[in-house]
Amino acid sequence: MLVEFRVSNFRSVRDEQALSLVGATADKELAQTHLLATGLRALPSVVRSAVVYGPNASGKSTILMALNYMRAVVAESASHVKPGETYNVQPFKLDAAFTLAPTTFELTFLLDGIRHEYSFAMTQRRIVTESLAVYRTSKPSVWFSRRLREDGESYDYEFSSYLTGSRKLWQESTRANALFLSTAAQLNSELLLPVFRWIVDRIVYLPAHSAVDSDFTTALLATEEGRKTVCSFLSSADISIADIKVVPRKGIRAQVLVPPPGGLAQVNQAEREFLVPVFEHRTSRGKATLEFEEESEGTRRLFGLAAPVLEVLRDGRVLVVDELDSSLHTLMVRRLIGMFHDPALNRSGAQLIFTTHDTSLLDHTLFRRDQIWFAEKDEDQATCLYPLTDFSPRKHEAWEKGYLSGRYGAVPFFRDMTKSTSAPS
Repeated sequence: MLVEFRVSNFRSVRDEQALSLVGATADKELAQTHLLATGLRALPSVVRSAVVYGPNASGKSTILMALNYMRAVVAESASHVKPGETYNVQPFKLDAAFTLAPTTFELTFLLDGIRHEYSFAMTQRRIVTESLAVYRTSKPSVWFSRRLREDGESYDYEFSSYLTGSRKLWQESTRANALFLSTAAQLNSELLLPVFRWIVDRIVYLPAHSAVDSDFTTALLATEEGRKTVCSFLSSADISIADIKVVPRKGIRAQVLVPPPGGLAQVNQAEREFLVPVFEHRTSRGKATLEFEEESEGTRRLFGLAAPVLEVLRDGRVLVVDELDSSLHTLMVRRLIGMFHDPALNRSGAQLIFTTHDTSLLDHTLFRRDQIWFAEKDEDQATCLYPLTDFSPRKHEAWEKGYLSGRYGAVPFFRDMTKSTSAPS
């Protein structure tokens, strides 16, 4: 379970911003369906979903992007980043004090029912700090910490007795631009590998307007069970698809051959066979089959989302989607959210985090107060993230009306163009 994410000095985020999924214990609304019990006294529950609202360019997408960026650094720093290679991390550029300061990330999550807090700070050239705290009791044990010395080159390490294994080897193998966690996991640390795997595998990120790869859903159709699951997913959306089949097709695939030094690149085109989905529609007057490209944009996007959503629900992962409502009808978006809130469908504790502009989703029947967040920029053009609960809304307050009227902020501000421009002479 994801508990909290914090980030600072990343793109439009200057000061530290926190997205918390901790459930408000005093709020009993929709508790049976919208909360996940943690078994921990300090934080009894987390929410199954969280939504972030805000105007264009408010930084709400940046928050989700930062979470995925952290995941990517953990995944690739030890295995893909080469010695001396720099990162494309972008600090806040509108304040000179932050342009050379490190970017920080912190993730709190539950692994096997135990609270973990992992954080690191980085610049484009190196990791500056890194630590992992594990709450096996009410007090945390810092399994390891790493801090750049004043010389700007070497590091001070501290280890807990809980972290067993080849700590010296892991330390000596960790490059300046790599994470200790990633290096130790690559070297088969029995205790750190599960932490590494949780961060890398449990977070699934879909950027805004991304063309979700339909091949993943097509692959599910290869088995009868997978076909029935996908058909059920689409039919629940009231899409008039009676059946889906996969058929083999032949096509041309281009392959670029890497040339020797001084040589010319060569492109070979080879014919190969691949599977494509074919959709069957039925009415009282007959039936017809349609190719994938013949379906509507909304159907194609929903088909592409099927595999990620179904796998996230099955495995208990965290699905992070920027602009979930893109090309999807409001009722379909509500249906997707409802799948995460349905204990019968979401048996493994999957969570959904998304951004949207669809204010009709600000509905008491769909969300609790502790699931709604807002993003806006302050006078310094720095992103601020804050929850609806900061406004202590009344129990049956009309959230959509309050948001559109500006009660919670995070709405566009329009200037009067008749006053800012002069009439033509």
